Amino acid sequence: MTSTPPILHGVHILSLALNLPGPAALMRCQQMGAACTKLEPLGAAGGPGDPMATYCPDAYTAMHAGVTQARANLKTAEGQTTLHTLLAATDVLITSFRPSALPKLGLDWPTLQQRYPTLSLVQIVGAPGARAEEPGHDLTYMAESDLVTGLDLPPTLYADMGGSLMATEAVLQAVLHQRAQGTGLRLEVALSEAAAYLGLPRHWGLTRPGATIGGRHAGYRVYPCQDGRVALAALEPHFAQRLCEAAGIPLSSLDDMLQPGTHEAVAAFLRTRTRATLDALAHEKDIPLHTLD
Repeated sequence: MTSTPPILHGVHILSLALNLPGPAALMRCQQMGAACTKLEPLGAAGGPGDPMATYCPDAYTAMHAGVTQARANLKTAEGQTTLHTLLAATDVLITSFRPSALPKLGLDWPTLQQRYPTLSLVQIVGAPGARAEEPGHDLTYMAESDLVTGLDLPPTLYADMGGSLMATEAVLQAVLHQRAQGTGLRLEVALSEAAAYLGLPRHWGLTRPGATIGGRHAGYRVYPCQDGRVALAALEPHFAQRLCEAAGIPLSSLDDMLQPGTHEAVAAFLRTRTRATLDALAHEKDIPLHTLD
């Protein structure tokens, strides 16, 4: 995002959100020019109070680059003073508490709206509406959207990162609303809905086993090669044609790409080639593929 225009220049964002979605959203907002502050609980020996600092210090450091950090116990009068000093200069507040926790901290929407009429609130929750109090995590929301297959964990935290993008989008919505109407806006971002959005291609049937890009098309699969694997994405007709020409596979019509014989021929061709050979072929013939260990 180094080339992103500073479209949020002049916007002040305060985040109380911990772990991954909130800090990742704050990172993107900072990269778009916003002045970002993170108010964390007090950690051990006065250190970071965000669990991510312990889970993965590198991730914590990356997400807070360029972010002003402060720490306070919001359950104390001193912490409340710190909070409201910051809120007085804030355009958008990001939280990731359960909704029931907000009134206890004086952060429920009616209270905020009365005290800070132009302030917007972006609430990151696990699930929407009445389900917002339910416990959950990235893995459970992924499973709910049929995005966990077998016993392997997903390779990354899709719901959390998808939620961070939706939270960033909510910040942009809030800023546009404030500029147009002069008032604040409350927006809820649910991680379960982020997972559901990412799962729409599967829900529509696009990526289910047997679908065209679910393994049925011989040009859109992962194959073994001589010294690794090949992620082949020769889906469009011109890419499929180039692949078959390079492999010496007859292609009378595009329907041939859906036939078992074509799958076998493509697999046999790739199995005898090294990664270096295939990388060179992809460059020479303009075929979309990526080799892996």
